[in-house]
Amino acid sequence: MKIKEATKKMSDEEYYDKKGVLGEIVEGDIAISLDEALRRDIVMGKRRRTLQNVTIKLDPMYLISIKKVATKKGIPYQTLMRQWVADKIRKELRIS
Repeated sequence: MKIKEATKKMSDEEYYDKKGVLGEIVEGDIAISLDEALRRDIVMGKRRRTLQNVTIKLDPMYLISIKKVATKKGIPYQTLMRQWVADKIRKELRIS
């Protein structure tokens, strides 16, 4: 009698290392709707923020992992990192 081995769940990194991301890409139009006031502000250039560059040292594996998570979410990795920093600041300062 054969005993089945428990299947190990792959982490995101292992999955994308093995399968790649090209199979996950779906061709087609994406419907995006913006509030009219927000759309107007973006078109007129009023929504621009001045961002300041910073330099940090990260373990290369962290950076690879961050880029894979960002690819999975469909956003640039710098944007993802800014979101994470903003979320952590709100939590630390107890801002909703």
